[in-house]
Amino acid sequence: MTNVRTVELPEVTLAYRESGRIGGPPLVLLHALGERATDWDVVLPDLAPGHHVYALDLRGHGDSGRTAAYSLEAMREDVLAFLDALGLVRVDLVGHSMGGAVAYLLAQAAPERVDRLVLEEIPALHPRPSSVPPEGADEPAHFDWAMVRAVKAQLDDPDPAWREGLTRITARTLAVAGGPASPVPQERIAELVRLVPDCGLVTIEAGHLVHSARPAEFVAAVAPFLER
Repeated sequence: MTNVRTVELPEVTLAYRESGRIGGPPLVLLHALGERATDWDVVLPDLAPGHHVYALDLRGHGDSGRTAAYSLEAMREDVLAFLDALGLVRVDLVGHSMGGAVAYLLAQAAPERVDRLVLEEIPALHPRPSSVPPEGADEPAHFDWAMVRAVKAQLDDPDPAWREGLTRITARTLAVAGGPASPVPQERIAELVRLVPDCGLVTIEAGHLVHSARPAEFVAAVAPFLER
């Protein structure tokens, strides 16, 4: 059974979907840019049947609040505030694409809060040609275009400290790559694997949307990693 809830945080109201085994080790799922918590439904409950799972709508997405300012750092702070609000001292954390960037920024800033970390299709970030949408783009119902512009600008011109901080991650980590069909440079994912001290790599030939395109293979790779 999945329960849809909200929590009031200092800067924003976050919506989340709660499922899994009550009392099990907590698992937090962070979606990609422009997605929402329901994006994970295709791999639940098989992903972590023994866990108590929290799938978040990050700020500016889904049913979570829209704010005056957006950044990956603000999303990281939202997730930390979420953990504090729910009394989650230490969690397993899975992030896809943008959600993976938020996850590894959290694991850098608060390594004591993360036990196991899964990073799906997120590389060590380097500057890249700008791909920010035009200011005139209309807002769909499920995300804020102002958030997309702000986050894409950061992903296009990332803080070098984010890449350097990968060496401070203490969580046992698994990187999931989508192979040559992905627009993400696979050599940058390999670089992330080298920089994170305890990081394995699995490649699933699915392109960027690994868990939605190849859910069974994603679960087969990630579920054993998360098992207690």
